[in-house]
Amino acid sequence: MRISDEDGVRQVTFDRPEAMNAMTTDIAADLADAFESLDADEHDACIVTGEGKAFSAGGDIQMMADRDWNAQESYEVMTTTFGRVAEAAIESPVPIVAKVNGDAVGAGMAVVLVSDFAITVDSARFGAGFVKVGLVPDTGGTFLMPQLLGLRTAKDLAITGRLVDAAEAAEMGIVNRTVSAEELDGAVAELVETLKKRPTQTIGLIKEGIHGNAGRGWEDALDREAMLQARAYDTPEHEEGVSAFLEKREPEF
Repeated sequence: MRISDEDGVRQVTFDRPEAMNAMTTDIAADLADAFESLDADEHDACIVTGEGKAFSAGGDIQMMADRDWNAQESYEVMTTTFGRVAEAAIESPVPIVAKVNGDAVGAGMAVVLVSDFAITVDSARFGAGFVKVGLVPDTGGTFLMPQLLGLRTAKDLAITGRLVDAAEAAEMGIVNRTVSAEELDGAVAELVETLKKRPTQTIGLIKEGIHGNAGRGWEDALDREAMLQARAYDTPEHEEGVSAFLEKREPEF
């Protein structure tokens, strides 16, 4: 995995093109580290992509074949690696953009789902895939699929393991939009430029509200929303946004 920071943007690249960027537990831990170390004071956005023809084929099957864990050890490994990826992405105040350069399957699709934005090439395919090797969706998949796609679609993908093309993935809500391979760099760059113009601290509060209120009753949700708004009112970003509006200028976040 390659990680680089430039001009307020972190780029994380799966770098096992010979294995379709399949993820080992070490790679998952590194990805979680990359998300956990994002800082709203230093980063405007984080881009996740893959080297070569695939975004990520998901969990490494050879790793699965070689492992010798009992149930408790499996639980501990999953919660500290693949589970951490979803938790870190959800809790990160910095917006995460999946730049889907090719197929995203299993944990690869889960990384797309847990990202805040996803733009894909029109040739990419998506699938849960876990069931084909006798597993349940992980990396947040059992939470993210029903939240983003609805119960019936989540069960369809999780139980059949079927692949869907980019157009159907966009219709389902797996990705925001599809573009040609030639347009991918420009589309992601345009989105990142927009994110740079937005207050990152406020984005973190928005994410906290949306994720934190998922599944809550409306009374708890409204209370949490009010708490977050109170925190937002007390930020320099809010003060700058109001001043810029009144002074008829662009805010400097």
